[in-house]
Amino acid sequence: MKPFNILFYLLIVVVTACNASSSGTQNGSDTGKVFQITPSKPDVALTLPSGFTATVFADGLGKARHICVTPSGYIYVKLDGTKNKGTIVRLKDTNGDGVADEELDFGTFKGTGIGIKNGYLYASSDQDVFRFKLNEDGTVANAAAPEKIISGLISRGEHEAKAFTLDNDGNIYVNIGAYSNSCQVEDRKTGSLGMKPCPILDSAAGIWQFRADKLNQTYADGNRYATGLRNVVGIDWNTSNNTLFVMQHGRDQLTMFPQYYDDKKNAVLPAECLYELHKGDNAGWPYIYYDPAQNKKILMPEYGGDGVKTAGEDAIDPVVAFPAHTAPNGLLFYTGSQFPEKYKNGAFIAFHGSWNRAPEPQEGFYVAFVPFSNGKPSGNWEIFANNFSGSPEKTASGRAMHRPCGLAQGPDGALYVTDDSKGTIWRITYK
Repeated sequence: MKPFNILFYLLIVVVTACNASSSGTQNGSDTGKVFQITPSKPDVALTLPSGFTATVFADGLGKARHICVTPSGYIYVKLDGTKNKGTIVRLKDTNGDGVADEELDFGTFKGTGIGIKNGYLYASSDQDVFRFKLNEDGTVANAAAPEKIISGLISRGEHEAKAFTLDNDGNIYVNIGAYSNSCQVEDRKTGSLGMKPCPILDSAAGIWQFRADKLNQTYADGNRYATGLRNVVGIDWNTSNNTLFVMQHGRDQLTMFPQYYDDKKNAVLPAECLYELHKGDNAGWPYIYYDPAQNKKILMPEYGGDGVKTAGEDAIDPVVAFPAHTAPNGLLFYTGSQFPEKYKNGAFIAFHGSWNRAPEPQEGFYVAFVPFSNGKPSGNWEIFANNFSGSPEKTASGRAMHRPCGLAQGPDGALYVTDDSKGTIWRITYK
């Protein structure tokens, strides 16, 4: 090679290397630009138990859904939208003040689910589940080319979010929500009766189990782990008893059968339910709902129910029943040691807030807590963090400023809460 050609070749190598290192992280593995971001001022004051403090970790992310944190402190947020042309936001607090000051955006698919397990970052669209390899420092090794592990899941514009969780045996559990309110012949039409058997149950309205390390899976590669679940967005694996737990979104619009349900009954029925699931379990949708006042499983009106008739003898009971239409979108079992002992192994639940209570006042827009002992609820549930909406008036009208969605635990035991209205992330600590 001539001397001129050698120099030209070396110049190209140097320029290429510099460009690669300036566009991503220190190892050049992430794609996109790392932004320096400034702290945001809180626009609401959360109410918390004594000793707890909430700070705004980040803001303005858009439709921030679920969230996870690496052991090194990188925070990944899944967006049901885009930010700087990305659908996953990576945040970092580089100076230890509890506020994000570094942001990187990547990903090409909108969705809800995100999680970390065994060196991989998993994330879902409304039809598929992908995984990214994580470097030792917690950054993503293949941001522009994730592996697809599951594809072709049903998404028909209603309850399409593919929330998921992972166990300790190499399995991933994915919600496939019902594309219907109550499996009526004509969805959400007054007086329309239910289909029996409900054809939706064959491919939706349940939790499907797949392998977390196998690429290009479809329905044929998974199995229906549990059925009879209208829609699940809050889902987590309880490591204290090695069991799957989910929060179901209960049905809407019981007033489609006005001979049995008025506005007041519709506002308080049915319960939003926390279920402990084992393989083969059936939670009863669309044939029954759970009435928290009667503590009974009630036959749906679409199938001949009148608000009193019981049914669902083969369906499991919830372990906790919560107020109706509060939309539980996040579930997290707390395993940290920063919070007081009562919170150890208990369940935090983010309630997105209601719309179907009108003309009665709306409810929700808070994070609740359920104490657990030996893998079972051990006391009454309570509201842990409130006033995301901004005021009682905003809650009642449903005009909430923020709507809690995702939950995650940091390596130091801090609790992170996302909001998919303004894209705010709170960091809740105790001292």
